[in-house]
Amino acid sequence: MAETKGKFDFAIDRGGTFTDVFARLPDGRERVLKLLSRDPQNYKDAPTEGIRRVLEEETGQAFPRDQPVDTSLIGWIRMGTTVATNALLEREGERTALLVTLGFKDLLHIGTQARPKLFDLEVAVPEVLYEEVIEVDERVVLRQDGCQLPRNDPKRIVTGSTGDSLEVWKELDLERVEKDLKGVLSRGITSLAVLLLHSYTWSDHEKEVGTLARRLGFTQVSLSSEVMPMVRAVPRGYTVCADAYLTPKIHQYLKGFTSGFKGNLKDVDVLFMQSDGGLTPMDQFCGSRAVLSGPAGGVVGYAITSYSQMEKKPVIGFDMGGTSTDVSRYAGQYEHVFEATTAGVTLQAPQLDINTVAAGGGSRLFFRSGMFVVGPESAGAHPGPACYRKGGPLTVTDANLALGRLLPSFFPKIFGPGENEPLSLEETMKHFRQLTEEINLFLSSNQSQHSHNNTSDMSVEEVAMGFIRVANEAMCRPIRALTQAKGHDTSQHVLACFGGAGGQHACAIARALGMKTVFIHKYSGVLSAYGLALADVVEEVQEPCSLQYEQHSFGKLDRRVEQLSKRCRDTLCARGFTRSITTEVFLHLRYEGTDCALMVTAAGYPSNAQSCLAGDFRSAFTKRYLKEFGFTIPDRPIMVDDIRVRGCGKSGIKSVYKTKMGHGQAKPVTMTRCYFEEGYLDTSVYLWEELPCGHSIQGPAIIIDKNSTILVEPCCEARLTEGGDVCMSVGSDPHCALGTELNTVQLSIFSHRFMSIAEQMGRVLQRTSISTNIKERLDFSCAVFGPDGGLVSNAPHIPVHLGAMQETVQYQVFRKGVSCPVFFVASRGHHADIGGITPGSMPPHSTSLQQEGAVFTSFKLVTGGVFQEKAVTEALMAPAQYPDCSGTRNLHDNLSDLRAQVAANQRGSQLVGELIDSYGLAVVQAYMGYIQSNAELAVRDMLKDFARRWRQQTGSLEVESEDFMDDGTPIKLRVQINEDEGSAVFDFTGTGTEVWGNCNAPRAITLSALIYCLRCMVGQDIPLNQGCLAPIRVIIPSGSILQPSQNAAVVGGNVLTSQRVVDVIFRAFEVCAASQGCMNNISFGSEKIGYYETVAGGAGAGPSWNGRSGVHSHMTNTRITDPEILEKRYPVILEQFSLRPGSGGAGKYCGGDGVMRKLLFRSKVVLSVLTERRSTRPYGLLGGEDGAAGLNLLHRVDGRVLNLGAKTSISLQPGDMFCLYTPGGGGYGREEDANGRPQTKRRRLNETFPERGSVFEYRMAQEGV
Repeated sequence: MAETKGKFDFAIDRGGTFTDVFARLPDGRERVLKLLSRDPQNYKDAPTEGIRRVLEEETGQAFPRDQPVDTSLIGWIRMGTTVATNALLEREGERTALLVTLGFKDLLHIGTQARPKLFDLEVAVPEVLYEEVIEVDERVVLRQDGCQLPRNDPKRIVTGSTGDSLEVWKELDLERVEKDLKGVLSRGITSLAVLLLHSYTWSDHEKEVGTLARRLGFTQVSLSSEVMPMVRAVPRGYTVCADAYLTPKIHQYLKGFTSGFKGNLKDVDVLFMQSDGGLTPMDQFCGSRAVLSGPAGGVVGYAITSYSQMEKKPVIGFDMGGTSTDVSRYAGQYEHVFEATTAGVTLQAPQLDINTVAAGGGSRLFFRSGMFVVGPESAGAHPGPACYRKGGPLTVTDANLALGRLLPSFFPKIFGPGENEPLSLEETMKHFRQLTEEINLFLSSNQSQHSHNNTSDMSVEEVAMGFIRVANEAMCRPIRALTQAKGHDTSQHVLACFGGAGGQHACAIARALGMKTVFIHKYSGVLSAYGLALADVVEEVQEPCSLQYEQHSFGKLDRRVEQLSKRCRDTLCARGFTRSITTEVFLHLRYEGTDCALMVTAAGYPSNAQSCLAGDFRSAFTKRYLKEFGFTIPDRPIMVDDIRVRGCGKSGIKSVYKTKMGHGQAKPVTMTRCYFEEGYLDTSVYLWEELPCGHSIQGPAIIIDKNSTILVEPCCEARLTEGGDVCMSVGSDPHCALGTELNTVQLSIFSHRFMSIAEQMGRVLQRTSISTNIKERLDFSCAVFGPDGGLVSNAPHIPVHLGAMQETVQYQVFRKGVSCPVFFVASRGHHADIGGITPGSMPPHSTSLQQEGAVFTSFKLVTGGVFQEKAVTEALMAPAQYPDCSGTRNLHDNLSDLRAQVAANQRGSQLVGELIDSYGLAVVQAYMGYIQSNAELAVRDMLKDFARRWRQQTGSLEVESEDFMDDGTPIKLRVQINEDEGSAVFDFTGTGTEVWGNCNAPRAITLSALIYCLRCMVGQDIPLNQGCLAPIRVIIPSGSILQPSQNAAVVGGNVLTSQRVVDVIFRAFEVCAASQGCMNNISFGSEKIGYYETVAGGAGAGPSWNGRSGVHSHMTNTRITDPEILEKRYPVILEQFSLRPGSGGAGKYCGGDGVMRKLLFRSKVVLSVLTERRSTRPYGLLGGEDGAAGLNLLHRVDGRVLNLGAKTSISLQPGDMFCLYTPGGGGYGREEDANGRPQTKRRRLNETFPERGSVFEYRMAQEGV
């Protein structure tokens, strides 16, 4: 199908800034072309113009711009486009309405209820894509064997596509739906997204709505059961909304594109790249599969050109652009994810795992509190870097120019206001001189603190070089995470570099990661376009499933696989493929009772007597599970969640074009001087097109072609392959000795290194643990500590862990008889059960620590390399000796997770050891201290700034505040600030005494809340460590609720009192109004099951923002279980989950609303609630109204309604319904001043949410704990 002899074939990648064209000419030659994506003065559409230019130049015939292009000479056109991505980023899709099951109109607004940025008090979450919601009074529920609901009315029983039985509780009222749809149409909305609960398995109601909507005149109707039939309503809802929102824009673009050709391209084979790396016909191209259409071509391009079937060496794709860098991996198979977030919208669709980091050529350079910082802010295309002559800021591109690594004479003259000037070295150097002055001033004023020697000032070149090194380290972190997450060794990969900016950084990044080879394809500047020419046509079908992978299910499984495979083959046959069709079967498998599902192919595992016909999926699954997670669960059944078939029509071209074989040595066109670690070095400059094959070029050298600049660093060697590509061998770093005096560049690099160690420890812990809490909810932290036990770095930043780990480590360090080690590593995990009076070890009415489970003060877990299983088992079972208490109820998981924590600590110890081997103990310890000093400096600067403003405003350097727990216990704070030192005393004298109950908070909890508040008030990224508390003296009265006696009950202090401490601190500093001030801890269970959740509420308003509704705030950020998963696994029906209108406090800026959540129970359970803010209300600030208090109601099956109060445990009967109303946030400022509010400027979403990919999703999941 790809062979169209005698015609022109085009592969075109239409990016945000440039459009790249790859053309294969009738005589077999190849041409590439780059043009601006938008140039309205000269042409309407860039891809059309690219085709027109090639045809005109190659045939010598005229193809006038104002006439449709003659298509008789065109064989095929393949396109990748950012049209969908840009519409999502700019929020310029089609006006859309959402039709959803009654009770869930705000489901997609609430989403997972986690906030995207932990320390941003203004919770910026992308707005939903729809502008109207229709709630439909329909309901289907899954049948459960143990259901004891007293229902007399007979229900219709239906069978879903998964084989599950469902009951139709409420039939669809089409007359009512029709009336609502007509109302939406009358307001000019013609695009509809439909999301009904459990439609992934039973879609009849959705289909009826779809038929009606199309009949009424909706031009786009997207049904969630068709767009992506996977369980989990929230991501499926986001996906169907994206489809309805974006598909009309794609159709609009296609209509414009085809109109530029004769016959609207009717007889030309036009294919578009989808997010999964496969091509699809133009009429099948839809919004939910189009978001990665552009970058997907680049992945296909490097995968096919740089992966050798012979050597089978895995490849890392490194695509560095202007605003961001894309990182991906290929090892013979494309790595897909089935849920990923782009521009703040989570899409459930197969997509290549492309990880985007906010570091590119246009990333801005900052010097903050003694630290070199690169990005995430970008200069964009306008004004662009300083050297673009449009008044832009300093960027990574400027740093490369300042070091002589970019040569203005080889760039086109397209810069400046008139777009006719060269790159400006003068402008770049002017900015760098200013910044260098600022850095040297800072260093000289701070020198006395760190060193007695007078270190010389930094030069402009040293500063520019410092920023390059920090940028490189920022890009190395996601590459390490991407490879090590799945158990791969980063150094065993080839780095395939493409995109405009990557060639200048490739050697340094490969060296930092231990890689030996860098591969740069001859079309690296247009590789996304070239990848389209190499790609195959793909047809994917997927269905949900609920079968167990075992002998008696294989017959059903084989039949369904064959049906899906036939659908793929038939579709590809209809597109003109005959012999060249292959199908690959994937099963989405997980161990029963876990959420870690893997999409598994049986490639390399042929079928046998104990497997289904498509292959031995059990062996494939267990081997991959072992590789990724370090263990298997042999006696646990394996469940099939989805069946997926990927059909492939082989249609990619084979590039046979060879470069001319040159003779003689490569001759440089000029010499220049470039700055490296060793200083300025003479550097040869070569033109790529003039290089002969096979000859080696020793670094330092620069290789230039039309679209990119490649830097061959010292100790590296480049050679041209037969195909005309550049292959570089990377030598080891001639290591510069580093002293113990402060080097600000190394400070930034060590900060990244220490964070990377904590992250890698976390990956080991997650991979080797077994419990749901640690493996799937990622409820853990790992950290590195200095010789004094002071925190240096930890990951992730779970607020309630921040100060607590340090207190624990220091308690061990300063015990009698402990000789001081040189550093510490530690890991902390949430063990779901450690005994006590209730399952889950979170009793609402505990009055002593022993009732909350096993207590460890100091316990040696590993002695002489031996895990002390017997002793730790005794300690975990010890609570059974107390009245009404039990030992741990899940010893197996406790022991497995403790072993995983030991493995994580072992990895951390090894990594810090390697750092010491490289730099020496004295240097590593010195930088541990410097990083703590850096955090201290940032906090001191913030306190000085606040003190100055507060003194000018009030004449005082003291602030104070007070708030109350629901039982009336006061939490009182007085802060005295020393403006000169930037230090403060936080005095909690006057706080109430220890309470009879569990709202007591150990001192470590108050310190965690304090670090969290200080980081929020600093307002920028700083290392979160012991240094934050160095300028602070904390006074907490002994015997108070914030420093209780040793055996006091504390489980509520962790989850409730910590929130009140935050409220008190923010009130004292007048930072913002109170958020809901509660985590709303709800748990229910029986002998067979146990479930725990925390529920969102309203966020407080601030000096320039409204509080977000339905979101977690401050000390928690837990994601909530999806409604469909909740109803599938537990004896409960979610009747409503929506916002609670009017619960946010009024003001100039309004507080966010809380939520309403109604749970109907299907069997007998014990319900426990542990909540706050049921009698005290979240305060408003500076005239703003208070938020509404929360309410816990129980509707008994006999009709009684009971107020449960804030904390209780109660037995429920089938048919009882628990109704939770969570508190709203307080308002800020007087309501009458609301008219004077400035309009906030809407930013492009890639500025606010630039990152994406599995590494980003993992971090978000960790911070959503």
